[in-house]
Amino acid sequence: MATQNQIAEKTPFRIKRYYGYLFATIFSITLPFIRIDGNHIFLLSFDKKQLHLMGVAFDMQELYLMPFLLMLLFLGIFAATTLGGRAWCGWTCPQTIFRVVYRDFIEGKLLGLRRIKNKQKEPDWSKPANKVKRVLAILIWSLLAILAASNFMWYFVPPEDFFAYIANPTEHMFLIGFVLAVAAFLVYDVVFLKENFCVYICPYSRVQSVLYDDDTYQAIYSTNRGGNIYNENKEKTIFKIKDFEDPSANECTTCEACVTVCPTHIDIRKGLQLECINCLECVDACTTVMGKLGKPSLVQWTSTNDIANNKPTKMFRKTTIMYGVALLIVVALLFVMGGKKEHMLLNINTTTQLYSIKENNVVNKAYVFLFQNTENVPLTYNLEMANHKDDFKIKRFEPFVLQPGKSVKKIVILETDKMLVNDSTKDTPISVTIRAFASEDPEKVSVLRDAVFIFPRADKLNK
Repeated sequence: MATQNQIAEKTPFRIKRYYGYLFATIFSITLPFIRIDGNHIFLLSFDKKQLHLMGVAFDMQELYLMPFLLMLLFLGIFAATTLGGRAWCGWTCPQTIFRVVYRDFIEGKLLGLRRIKNKQKEPDWSKPANKVKRVLAILIWSLLAILAASNFMWYFVPPEDFFAYIANPTEHMFLIGFVLAVAAFLVYDVVFLKENFCVYICPYSRVQSVLYDDDTYQAIYSTNRGGNIYNENKEKTIFKIKDFEDPSANECTTCEACVTVCPTHIDIRKGLQLECINCLECVDACTTVMGKLGKPSLVQWTSTNDIANNKPTKMFRKTTIMYGVALLIVVALLFVMGGKKEHMLLNINTTTQLYSIKENNVVNKAYVFLFQNTENVPLTYNLEMANHKDDFKIKRFEPFVLQPGKSVKKIVILETDKMLVNDSTKDTPISVTIRAFASEDPEKVSVLRDAVFIFPRADKLNK
């Protein structure tokens, strides 16, 4: 049996969560500012129509990566749930972090309105002093909500542009209005909606039960040691430990510490419930109470196999291995597809005119070339024929400089004075390949594009 000193030495999960919250906060705030070769680690810019991923900028035409990112996100959440239950909810979710900051830090530590160990009891709002403190708490949280809303926007509008935009508020009212709207929602959500968001709105709680198995880590009350507090109909059975002939078989003291500390207002002794966010507050509360008796907690973060079936928890099992393989496949595909990034974009569109016949049987055709510079430096673009080099000439085009992120249309004419096809029955399409490249780095910044040149039938040419 563990001694009281051994139990007291264990760091509470609440303190560990605070470290996790601090890390998640610093990570989310600093990530938008980190840049590699001028590009962000992650940015989905609707303004610039770009996706930045790990320092590589992808144009909207290259958003074939988004499905892989979404698959990675969902598979990652499912795998984490299979392993550690709703650990995301209790340890990393912004909703939980915001509620802890407002309820435990602002209302609890700063203003003394409530106790951290009793989340069920609301302050007496009829007292004038408490009303003033509540207004002050809302004002403090409103400022933090504006910061959180701005941080959210930095993943869509890079910070360097964001601060430039808000420096001229009259020209960017939509951006400022959107930030204020998000901040207003966060104030309503954290102050008034509270944990009801987790219980009634968040879809994650509805899918967790199908992801759990007997080896999933979760907050579990041991009925083997503590006794059944609820009967088969989930009705509570009131008892006191002294009423039992063998108190050692039912160690629960019914102190209700695990209930009063729960932010979602559930009794963990009732078993698995969708409202549980795995914050492990109940584990800390029971650890404190049972530690005074020199006994380990009746509520532990472990698996059903460990508590109910007395079997070791298997981290590597069929489900987790399958998720691991799926994640590896998606990550591999993401790297493979990401490696196919084009360092310039070029679209070739044809005009309505099939061809034009000039003197001496010179045939030409006009095309509309759309260039876009996806690099971070100005580039000088040029064109050349990749095939049919002796048959065609590129007319009405001169090398030009294009600034980063900019696009431009150019009219390009392909011309030939050779008898490429001698067919009097029909016009003949000829496939041509054009290479566009940057003079500064022709090996890296280079693309090949196919086009169709329509050669006229022979009877249209001058004999």
